[in-house]
Amino acid sequence: MARISNPLEIYKLLPQTNCRECYLPSCLAFSAAVIKGEKKLGDCPYIQTDTKKTETEVNVRQHYDEQRTQHLESLKKMISTVDFPHSRDRLGARIVGEKLAITCLGKDFFVDRSGNVTSICHTHAGLTIPLLSYILQSKGGSVTGSWVPFRELKNGTAMGPLFEQRCVKTLKNIADSNTDLFEDIISIFNGEKAENIFPADISIIIHPLPRIPILICYLKAEDDLESDLSIYFDSGAENHLRIESIFELGAGLVMMFDKIAKKHG
Repeated sequence: MARISNPLEIYKLLPQTNCRECYLPSCLAFSAAVIKGEKKLGDCPYIQTDTKKTETEVNVRQHYDEQRTQHLESLKKMISTVDFPHSRDRLGARIVGEKLAITCLGKDFFVDRSGNVTSICHTHAGLTIPLLSYILQSKGGSVTGSWVPFRELKNGTAMGPLFEQRCVKTLKNIADSNTDLFEDIISIFNGEKAENIFPADISIIIHPLPRIPILICYLKAEDDLESDLSIYFDSGAENHLRIESIFELGAGLVMMFDKIAKKHG
């Protein structure tokens, strides 16, 4: 079967009722999100799983992986135009030899002039793409110290519902089943406990990129009240990454935390 790259091919498999239970405004919008890798075919609550749909999902994933690979290669090519010494202060980075050294989650990652990223940690596209995007997109400047949810970032409104579903809700489910996860985040990724910012039982700040701290606040379930989790960004985050890259960064972190929770659980 040929790879699926046309949203209309996905649309044909959907109920076409625009029920919005996928947190998107229409079935056609959902189809486009599947092609981009932002949604899975199975995220539609009314789609029936059969061989045809399973094959479609595989082909969509192949298309998304191809797009991601191409995007990564284009970022690597653009890195060759960056003046590393001149960009050091803008990025909050260091120069080590001829490489740019950037601390992410407490670990050093080294970028050479061809855009190759190395570290003692495992590197993957989910981290490499936001890191290279940060080098290319950051305008510099200090963090503001003001925390806002994703939807309140300048261009976050449109992708806000998807961020809530894919990042906030997913991380909340992880935290509900493994609250020790936060201790792991603090110890493994150089996180820090935050006090008196927002009401929460657990508040931690992590630094996936030097100028883009993230605050995670978790309220445990109590009596008849359900647990609650919120993810906040520095209000100046879009000075350093475009909103799509911020979304990608959040989704990549949640995916990584999920793997940690399953491993330690």
